[in-house]
Amino acid sequence: MIDHLGINCTDLPRAAAFYDRVLGVLGHRRLMDFGEAIGYGTDTPDFWLSTFEGVGPNREVHVAFRAPDAATVRAWHAEAVAAGAESLHEPRLWPDYHPGYFGAFVRDTEGNNVEAVCHTGD
Repeated sequence: MIDHLGINCTDLPRAAAFYDRVLGVLGHRRLMDFGEAIGYGTDTPDFWLSTFEGVGPNREVHVAFRAPDAATVRAWHAEAVAAGAESLHEPRLWPDYHPGYFGAFVRDTEGNNVEAVCHTGD
């Protein structure tokens, strides 16, 4: 059900130093680093830290739900918008993450960044 989870941080270097240490004990490591976002995992980045200008005390959470295919990602996005979500990113390929990463992002009714993703491409 959950593909990956991300939290936003007010002090990304401090949070990264903490998670580098504590996740290492569990056998996980930093797999991706985009400067403003860092992905941790064993084989794939399942847990993300990120920051953005103006991040405050009530920070949004990012959660990605796994979908079986691109058609389902498209249907999920349409349903989320129809249910009142704000579209952040229309369904599309995200090759920066990895080939075949197909996702769509919305802001839910509570202000969280919610995504549906499949890893099989379009």
